[in-house]
Amino acid sequence: MSKVKILNVDIDNLSESEVLNQLEHGVVFTPNVDHIILLHNDPDFANIYADADYKLCDSKILYFVSRFLGSPIKEKISGSDFFPAFCEHHKNNEDIKIFLLGAKEGVAAQAQEKVNAKIGRAIVVGSHSPSFGFEKNEAECLKIIEIIKNSGATVLAVGVGAPKQEKWIQKYKDQLPDIKIFLAIGATIDFEAGNKKRAPKWITELGLEWLHRLLSEPRRLWKRYLIGGPIFCWLILKQKLKVPSFISVRLLKSLPDL
Repeated sequence: MSKVKILNVDIDNLSESEVLNQLEHGVVFTPNVDHIILLHNDPDFANIYADADYKLCDSKILYFVSRFLGSPIKEKISGSDFFPAFCEHHKNNEDIKIFLLGAKEGVAAQAQEKVNAKIGRAIVVGSHSPSFGFEKNEAECLKIIEIIKNSGATVLAVGVGAPKQEKWIQKYKDQLPDIKIFLAIGATIDFEAGNKKRAPKWITELGLEWLHRLLSEPRRLWKRYLIGGPIFCWLILKQKLKVPSFISVRLLKSLPDL
């Protein structure tokens, strides 16, 4: 499988159709600029990312950066685009049964209902919106494991933000032997439920989705984009010029989780 290295992440250079046609099992992460920044500060997160079976480009900025670096990625495959495409691709595949884990109370259930109505069958067989900070509560996590097992799901889509969703998948995937495919999908559950609106397509195509999100949630996201963004650009320039890194990215510890 061809890969494109952007800073410390090897991104799989695949089209969406190629992924859909070959994905039968494994863990799928969708790196974006924010993930790559977090990876510099969090060795555990970096190790978990390295173990993922698929790392798909979830950012038009990374798509443009790959061209700047001379190793063009075929296409942007965001989690919020890939998930509905995955459901449509497996519309008539009864072996694909999805469980949604994430979003605020009731939102995952709304997403389940809407996805099933759109696909025309109960492709989503279960859903659960965990409590805030659930990942630190082992008892709650074990209850969630049992809920997923009892659902009969073969695919688990986790949307609780990075790095929580990736770390949760890594920690508990071996306790879910019936799950063949693990998807880390960020805000996709909110989008599918209609709880949040995505940026217009033309904004996304220009690589300005970050600006749309910043204007939507400025208090939560200003550090991520106004501090993390320029540092990312500086690191990319150093990669292009092959300049050894000497700036500590520990400065980014103040950035909020995705």
